[in-house]
Amino acid sequence: MFSYLHIVLHVVVPVAIAWFFFRSEWKKAALFMLTANLVDLDHLLANPVYDPGRCSINFHPLHTMFPISFYGAMMFLPWKPVRWLGIGLITHMLLDAVDCAI
Repeated sequence: MFSYLHIVLHVVVPVAIAWFFFRSEWKKAALFMLTANLVDLDHLLANPVYDPGRCSINFHPLHTMFPISFYGAMMFLPWKPVRWLGIGLITHMLLDAVDCAI
């Protein structure tokens, strides 16, 4: 049951952030933030691909601290699409981290 909530949050939270903080361009911002969910393609490198008990943070290559530091830096770049993608990636990592804590 919780995994469904986790997946729903990966859609609802970025859209809410886009709507709340970038209201004049919220649809574009939401699209870039939702695109950040493609970071989960690194799960295809794991065996098994999906393990509900596994913490993604520091397990999958794109969910380690080195790339996460770049995602954080992206949030401060002046080009809006890159900034939105960075916000989406950090939001994704935070949601995954919450999933690890539960």
